[in-house]
Amino acid sequence: MARGLSQESLSFKAKMHRTYIGMVERGEKNITFYNLFKLSEALGISVRELTDINNDD
Repeated sequence: MARGLSQESLSFKAKMHRTYIGMVERGEKNITFYNLFKLSEALGISVRELTDINNDD
């Protein structure tokens, strides 16, 4: 699901560090449920939508 946000913009909205967002995106860092929730809120979607690996959107 494309939102057109940069890592920097997303990190600002989620109140997380930009490098952490990049590390999660690249699979270098495991994400906690709390941070998953913060990201879903910043993106305006549910955690379920964010973690749905079978979604073709």
